[in-house]
Amino acid sequence: MVLRLIALFKLLKGLLLLAVGLGILRLLHADVWAAATQWADRLNLDPQNRYVDVILNRLSSVDQRTLAALGIGSFVYAALLLTEGIGLWLQRRWAEYFTIIVTGSFIPLEVYEVTRRFTGTRLAIIVVNVAIVAYLARNLRVTRHQPAPERA
Repeated sequence: MVLRLIALFKLLKGLLLLAVGLGILRLLHADVWAAATQWADRLNLDPQNRYVDVILNRLSSVDQRTLAALGIGSFVYAALLLTEGIGLWLQRRWAEYFTIIVTGSFIPLEVYEVTRRFTGTRLAIIVVNVAIVAYLARNLRVTRHQPAPERA
């Protein structure tokens, strides 16, 4: 049951990043600031709002090379997450090892980010990822000596 929840979590994050990557591809040869302003209007966001203004100003300085790098990064990370999610959903042992390695490798970066600027969201991400790694490691240790189920 927990393995399936982790799989759904990974699949959801992977699909979200895939959508982000596709959105970035659409912006590659467009005016990013104009598109962001249009989205803000559609979402009824006040352009005078401090946070919306910061985002719009940052987007105005994004160049095509940065967008391409962000798009590629989104697709690569989405592929990792989707691989983890599908493997965990199918209850493959390699997926548990893969998830421990990939998720565990990001924990030091997340800790660094929390020490740079503490937020509750960043702390929650670390807690969830540590819990996932701990659960999978414990699960692998418990099931290591059990025989593999018969394949039909």
